[in-house]
Amino acid sequence: MENTKRTVTCGDLRATDVGKTVVLNGWVSRTRDLGGLLFIRLRDRYGITQVIVGDGASDAVKQTAASLKSEYCIAVQGTVRARDQKDINRDMATGEIEVVADDIFVFTTSQELPFSIEEVRQKDGTLVIPNEDLRLKYRYLDLRRDPMQHNIILRSQVAFATREYLTGKGFLEIETPTFIKSTPEGARDYLVPSRVHPGKFYSLPQSPQLYKQLLMVSGFDKYFQIARCYRDEDARGDRQPEFTQIDMEMSFTDREEVLTTTEGMMQHIFKKTLDYTLPAKFDRIAWEDAFDWYGSDKPDLRFDLKMQDAAFMADLADFNAFKAGAANSGRTFQRHKRSGLKALVVKNVADKYSRKNIEALEAVAKTYKAKGLAWMKVNAEGVFEGGISKFYAGKENEICYKLGAEKNDLLLFVSDEDWQTACTALGAVRKQLGKDLNLYNPSDEFHFAWIIDFPYFAWNEDENHWETEHHMFTLPQKQYWDTLESDPGEVKGDLYDLVLNGYELASGSMRINDPSLQQRIFKIVGYSEERAQKAFGFLVQAFKFGAPPHGGIAPGLDRLIMLMCHEESIHEVIAFPKNNLALSPMDECPSVVDEQQLKDLHISVYDTEE
Repeated sequence: MENTKRTVTCGDLRATDVGKTVVLNGWVSRTRDLGGLLFIRLRDRYGITQVIVGDGASDAVKQTAASLKSEYCIAVQGTVRARDQKDINRDMATGEIEVVADDIFVFTTSQELPFSIEEVRQKDGTLVIPNEDLRLKYRYLDLRRDPMQHNIILRSQVAFATREYLTGKGFLEIETPTFIKSTPEGARDYLVPSRVHPGKFYSLPQSPQLYKQLLMVSGFDKYFQIARCYRDEDARGDRQPEFTQIDMEMSFTDREEVLTTTEGMMQHIFKKTLDYTLPAKFDRIAWEDAFDWYGSDKPDLRFDLKMQDAAFMADLADFNAFKAGAANSGRTFQRHKRSGLKALVVKNVADKYSRKNIEALEAVAKTYKAKGLAWMKVNAEGVFEGGISKFYAGKENEICYKLGAEKNDLLLFVSDEDWQTACTALGAVRKQLGKDLNLYNPSDEFHFAWIIDFPYFAWNEDENHWETEHHMFTLPQKQYWDTLESDPGEVKGDLYDLVLNGYELASGSMRINDPSLQQRIFKIVGYSEERAQKAFGFLVQAFKFGAPPHGGIAPGLDRLIMLMCHEESIHEVIAFPKNNLALSPMDECPSVVDEQQLKDLHISVYDTEE
């Protein structure tokens, strides 16, 4: 073949191209030999084209075609022709045509594959997915699979749409350092030793937090960055050592502008990439209400199953477990005292839920520190049966009226002296019911909500001091400034989380720009002036030179793409992720380095067992 460079991709050709001579490049997806006719499915990232080697092909072309195996990388020159009407494949974009090969060139062959690139299903239709470590070891092959191609392409499109929206709104994309000073931000830092400064270390950024605030001091009033971040913490499905944020910050702003700007960005991203229209405004729920209604500060709102206060039931029967929850006065710093006796009414399922099913739900509740899961059913006659029904016989009318329960409903209860424990445990049961009963609204594929009015401080019982729920640069809501020291537990922060389908997608806040207010926060959480100066001195110093009011947010790009792709792990949307042990099976990272490199860095390694 004189020219092996492609003239079209494997996804380009349509019926309007019939008669053209083309050159295709790609990988052999599979072949079928029907005697004198050989079919080749040729694949690249744009699509699949069917190639035919027929009687009219030369012996050399037939011989080459017969030698082809899966994942051979080849070039095909041929003529586009229309398929017979009966042979049109409506599931393929190129299904109306095929290319009749008159020459084939093999760029490279392929060894036998460790797993199939093509989709494989069992007899029951279940998709066969290779072991994750095997996929990660041969990630370059795994990335050829259609689902992975789709996910990575969508990621690129989302990044472009993000830049398109934010630059259109006057934001500047500015890079911040990846070698920074180690500062206390919650998780452990990844440290990089300095060769030229023995005994000193750079830190990889957990976020660009301090630098984006410095950019506000510098006068760049609208900043964003698709930023790489690093945290040395245990991996899980939606977390790994290195991740990516859409990092944003604005000056001379307020919470409302940050929230509406983020809503606009998400609306643009979803419309541009998925042609999906999000609502003009996202739900806004106070932190206390989110826990009280859904048992979580990242509730899944695709289904409407709200928890209720059942404190009134403690006075209706001599059932001690309920009396303790109803008497609960909440966390010591809770502004609105709420009961620790919570109820869920699950509609029209009483006849479907056996004791065994309910015990499985109780196991979920106990995982979240509940002492148990009380229950009873409303039977076809409207009478309570099962579980704790003997304590409430004859009280059906009052209880069903107050809880909105009807015949064939299942009533579930958690009672605990601590309001938040009760909410969290029953919230986990709610989440499990959503999965078990498939309660999700099919027309509500992506449900965003803002969680606002978080407590500013949390009491650390182990260390006997206050600490911030978010970070120490978060602005307390102004109405609490006069009582910061006298009543820290009452203080609400001017901070906000964006949640999507039960995941925290973004966290942000308005920031402190007054050095004296910042010093007060340091003092409340036990940071001496000396310690604060050592950790954050450069930021505190900058704020002495006219720092503007500012605030921002940082949506997680990996988690966003994961949810847009309906995946359950961010590994499925990152090109080369680490596994759940923070290892890369492909390149065996992290790895041992040679002794000379360690000497250059003035580091010695010792065996911990010794």
